[in-house]
Parts: sequence; C-alpha cells; structure tokens
Amino acid sequence: MSKLQLVLPTEQHKQAIWDYREEFLNHHDSMDGTGGLADAQSFEEWYQNNVNNRTEETVRAGLVPATTFLGIEQESGKLVGMIDIRHRLNEFLLRFGGNIGYSVRPSCRRNGYATEMLSLALEECRKLGLEKALVTCDKENIGSAKTILHNGGVLENEVQELSGEIIQRYWITL
Repeated sequence: MSKLQLVLPTEQHKQAIWDYREEFLNHHDSMDGTGGLADAQSFEEWYQNNVNNRTEETVRAGLVPATTFLGIEQESGKLVGMIDIRHRLNEFLLRFGGNIGYSVRPSCRRNGYATEMLSLALEECRKLGLEKALVTCDKENIGSAKTILHNGGVLENEVQELSGEIIQRYWITL
C-alpha cells in the first residue's frame, strides 16, 4: 500500500512548504525538484511561478514547462518531499538535469519516500505521453542512484559539470 500521494501545491500548503524550505536552509542542503523554492523571496512568488511554469504558454523564459508536486504522507498529512516533472528537455536538461528532480526533507530520509515519489512521478510522466524519462544524480549521491535503479533506471553515462561534479544519467522506460 502506498504511503505517499503526490498533490499539486495550493495556497493551503503555504506553511508546510515554507517549513520544508527552512529545514533545507538550516541543513545547508540542496532543494532539488522544488521548482525554485530555494530562490523564492516569498511563498506567493514561488506559488505563482509554479502555476505559470505548468504550461508552454506561461512558462518563464529560459525554462521548460514543468509540474512540481508535493509528496504528502497519507497517514499524517506531512510534507515529506517534493518532485518536479519537466514536460520536455532542453539542451541543459538533456545533459545534466533530466525530466525529474526530487528531494526529501532531511528529517524524513531513509524511509523509502524518494523511491515511492519517483514511482508516482513516473505515472505522471506516462499521463504526459512521455515514453521514457531521464533522471540524473550526483555520482556521490548513492541513495539517489539506488532510488533511480529501483525504479528501472538504466545508467547511460556520466558527464562532468563545469564545477567538476560528475553527474550520472539514467533512462527509465515508461
């Protein structure tokens, strides 16, 4: 039985999302798959950008359409993770970012949430008509690599970012 559900953020999630952001900031951790939450000056700014980014007509310049979901624990209603599905790839995403980015709040890691969120996100990718999804991770992030492999990821290659970081590129056939 599923422990999580993916839901679109609403204004009712404001405090939970801002608390999620604070936990990452306090841990000096990367907020992957949050639709720009780390850089948002306010919830309202982040939320409006999130809604606008869902369609080709309103996506911000330089970005591809994407849908950001909240990973909500069904029993408690707690926001445990966020996952961003990019509807298509541009050159940068094809090389480094992929179709899906995700994060699990530091206090909720190692409970299988990332694996379940990715599985649920792959269902959303199917609804978008994607036949395969590219998911990437830092080579040092063993937990993320295991999550991707558990969901059927096949390592295509590794690429080096300008920073020197090695990124692993996995394809998942839908």
